[in-house]
Amino acid sequence: FTLRNFVCRCMSNLMAPLLFHTDDVEDVEDVTIRDRSHIDSTLKLTEDKPKDDYSAALQRLRKIYHSAIRPLELSYKYNELRQHEITDGEITSKPMVLFLGPWSVGKSTMINYLLGLDDTPYQLYTGAEPTTSEFTVLMHGPKMKTIEGIVMAADSSRSFSPLEKFGQNFLEKLIGIEIPHKLLERVSFVDTPGIIENRKQQERGYPFNEVCQWFIDRADLIFVVFDPTKLDVGLELEMLFRQLKGRESQIRIILNKADSLATQELMRVYGALFWSLAPLINVTEPPRVYVSSFWADDYHAETHRELFLKEEISLLEDLNQVIENRLENKIAFIRQHAIRVRIHALLVDRYLHTYKDKMTFFSDGELVFKDIVEDPDKYFIFKSILAKTNVSKFDLPNKEAYKDFFGVNPISSFKLLSQQCSYMGGCLLEKIEKAITHELPDLLGSIGLGKKPGSLNCDVTGCGEAPKNRYRKH
Repeated sequence: FTLRNFVCRCMSNLMAPLLFHTDDVEDVEDVTIRDRSHIDSTLKLTEDKPKDDYSAALQRLRKIYHSAIRPLELSYKYNELRQHEITDGEITSKPMVLFLGPWSVGKSTMINYLLGLDDTPYQLYTGAEPTTSEFTVLMHGPKMKTIEGIVMAADSSRSFSPLEKFGQNFLEKLIGIEIPHKLLERVSFVDTPGIIENRKQQERGYPFNEVCQWFIDRADLIFVVFDPTKLDVGLELEMLFRQLKGRESQIRIILNKADSLATQELMRVYGALFWSLAPLINVTEPPRVYVSSFWADDYHAETHRELFLKEEISLLEDLNQVIENRLENKIAFIRQHAIRVRIHALLVDRYLHTYKDKMTFFSDGELVFKDIVEDPDKYFIFKSILAKTNVSKFDLPNKEAYKDFFGVNPISSFKLLSQQCSYMGGCLLEKIEKAITHELPDLLGSIGLGKKPGSLNCDVTGCGEAPKNRYRKH
């Protein structure tokens, strides 16, 4: 798979409809405001709220997390390794759509258009110069209300309380807006400051890339928006795409303001965009690209309005799919998190076993463990996990991360997994493996996915050998 193939493959998707009827574009009446009926119908905004009540399933998911996953997470201090704390607000939150891209490419304008906010008191401010300097979260509420960042971070019922770790300077740049809108009953939008290549991160006064990563990790859909006149890839944009690595399935690239270009020029811009992005998106299947103009004004005259409308409807269908798959995605996310917690616990247990095996009466414990941490391959730490538990090597954490982890968490502060059992509560490892292989798949099956919970067995998930409960009769 070469760069040439990458560009040609993506251009072929666009060229066919553009080359069809290029000389037969009918004259249309100048209409100031574009018809929005397709938005309401595609997103089902005219329908009553779906009858499916997922509150019971979400509460069941929350119970599984707190009873089967979080105890092991706390016992082996997983959050200090991954820096990803899951809150109740995150489990029960709506899907999040994140808008990223250079400055003044139309991110805020696109949100205004999708929500129909133009010429209303709720309209996000837009302009030719960089206008969005805050991270703006648009949520549903009974009435129009603005919420300061410090209030959002202090409210444990929301999913934004972990943002407090980025400091007060950032919280001053975080704002929430509640709007009584039907779409926001089902999804939340996050508008971000545009990337300005000549601005250094420290000039923002907060860790911009780390904040972006926090939102990227939690986004269900990521729109990366481009303007035909702003296709240069600088250091900040390169950093952004490095942060997006591993999230390619959530990324959608949007070439906005497409009706401002003639057909031939649009084709050149489309090719130039992928030529610039190909080195940054190192995947066989490139992200879906939508080419249109997402704003309230009608398309410019003599442009491919039918193509742009089809592209827009495809994007709306994509968004609607994320909304409809809300609960399935939540369950899959928690299950993936549980697998990572389990692998981390197995690794810490293996480090601890090795340490105890190598210790003698005359050994210096600190030197013994330092040798193990510096060269875990010498003691087959990671290989033994793969051999005994069928864990995928692609799921293993970075070995270097454990040098930092044990630098602040002495090995003596942990217990062996075989000692993490109680008469009433059972074994922590058994509980998380039961959640991974049975409880979470069963929850998926209960919401009508038609999947057989039994198909997710230990051969797939790598359950491994559960420790015996010392307090239970076998």
